[in-house]
Amino acid sequence: MNASLIFAIVASAAAVACLVWAVAERTLRLAGERADDGGAAAQARAVQSAIAAADVLVGRVSETFTSQEALVQAKLEAQLKPVAETLKKFEEKVSAAEAARAREAGGLKAQIDQLLAASTATQEEARRLSAALRRGAGVQGRWGEQMLRNVLEMAGMTSPADFEEQLYVGGEAGALRPDVVVRLPGGGVFVIDAKCSLNAYLEAQDAADETAREGAYARHAASVKGHMQALAAKAYWDQFEASPDFVAMFIPGDAFLSAAAERLPDLYTQAMERRVILVTPSSLFALCKAVVYGWRVEQQALNAREIAGLGRDLYKRLAVMGAHVAGLGKALGSAVGKYNDFVGSLETQVLTQARRFEALKVDHQGVEMGELGPIEAAPRPLVKLAVDNPAEPAALTLGEAAPTSAP
Repeated sequence: MNASLIFAIVASAAAVACLVWAVAERTLRLAGERADDGGAAAQARAVQSAIAAADVLVGRVSETFTSQEALVQAKLEAQLKPVAETLKKFEEKVSAAEAARAREAGGLKAQIDQLLAASTATQEEARRLSAALRRGAGVQGRWGEQMLRNVLEMAGMTSPADFEEQLYVGGEAGALRPDVVVRLPGGGVFVIDAKCSLNAYLEAQDAADETAREGAYARHAASVKGHMQALAAKAYWDQFEASPDFVAMFIPGDAFLSAAAERLPDLYTQAMERRVILVTPSSLFALCKAVVYGWRVEQQALNAREIAGLGRDLYKRLAVMGAHVAGLGKALGSAVGKYNDFVGSLETQVLTQARRFEALKVDHQGVEMGELGPIEAAPRPLVKLAVDNPAEPAALTLGEAAPTSAP
């Protein structure tokens, strides 16, 4: 409410009160004077008259105050209406933002729950895998073979077209059975062995202190080296006629090989000296991709040779067909010449004699004897077909002569 307006209302009320007080005092004073002159009845009438006048004045003041209050209230509402509208819009936006935040918080919570569930499932699978790998070398061997098969299939190879598993081969020390024999373009093969003990590595993961951990890692490195030496002694490359002089030793995890290489820095050098290539899923994938690319190139070369053969055969067929077309054109030209000779003979020898009947007024029943003209058009020659001998088709540019009869 406006301060000046409130001050005016308060001042008006005070003035009215003072006026009522003055009128009442004057009325009482007059009533007292009259009482002295006229008695108590006159004094009572004067009091009633003063009270009535005061009520009238108070009523007018009340009406004025009420109207002023209504006016002030209207002005105040008019001034506060934009503020109220702004506050209402702000409240709506806050409510919408709160609802959006609640929805996003709910979606985020659901995603976090899913991540937690996935993490829990992964941890559970990891525990199961770790427990399974601890059961013995057989389980580790089967897991390594499955990892090897997965890498080969992801590289684009299929069994048994591109690789063969558990193939028995004869050796000097007896029968051998490599895990995988990969076929190379040109008839070659190379061997991949996936046997590797992980017991010491798993013990290192569960070691209580650094000393025990390093001891377990050292045993793991010795296990990898021992397997590499045993694999080199089998000399798989001597068991196949067309095989590169190496064998791939597959270790089913980059961390397994890194842990061994850190404890034995010359592990790679010793392996290469013994014709053993240490591979992990990542490096074996690249190697198999190169093999797949070689197969693709060889297949493209085979297709190119087949396309060349089809092209030569098609050229022969086209040459024979061209010879037939040329012969047909010559026959058509000869037929046109014979037709023109026939027409000329008919015109000069027969029709000239027949037209004499018209001069003799022979009844020919309205049938007129038409004119016979020669055929001037000739067959179009095959200028693109180079023929040395009219009876023979053109020779192939690839060096092979085309047959003279239709295939």
